[in-house]
Amino acid sequence: MSNRTEEQNDKRLYQESGTAGEIAALAEPVIEDLGFRLVRVVLSGRDGGTLQIMAERADGTMSISDCTKVSRNLSPLLDVADPISSNYRLEISSPGIDRPLVRKVDFENWAGHEIKVETNEMIDGRRRFRGILEGVEGDEVRLQIDLKEAGDLVTIGLPFALLSNAKLVMNDTLLKDGAQTADAAREQGDEGSSG
Repeated sequence: MSNRTEEQNDKRLYQESGTAGEIAALAEPVIEDLGFRLVRVVLSGRDGGTLQIMAERADGTMSISDCTKVSRNLSPLLDVADPISSNYRLEISSPGIDRPLVRKVDFENWAGHEIKVETNEMIDGRRRFRGILEGVEGDEVRLQIDLKEAGDLVTIGLPFALLSNAKLVMNDTLLKDGAQTADAAREQGDEGSSG
């Protein structure tokens, strides 16, 4: 795979808007300099105001010490830039097992799992789709869905440009694969620190 293709697959498809977009623009270079990737920035009124920044390593892992490292490096920047006028709580987290899919590589890595997708425009009379992720083809995510009215499984392509949200669906298969991925990452970390 060429470097250009790798960069395109690693580029976030989702771009926050408003204040969350400003925060993402401030946070992403800091997070990348620390060796992580920004997944998503979410502002909510939860607990009197919460700024959640999801990040991960390239292998999809994110430990508590990783979250602490990101928080310690982002907090001073956010204090100086002051993008949120009210009080808020900063929460750095991993994307979680039912993670949002924000890069083409995410759609490739999680092929075979059930996902929910929302589009920003109507496609065949709907904006929400749920099915088995088949992967990526060109500029589309391929999704096998059950057309109940036809009684058939059909594979559709949804253009990345129209996606507003995509995330894995929590189920037994995802839990099993997520546990195996975490175990493999832990083993790799142990091997890397033993030398």
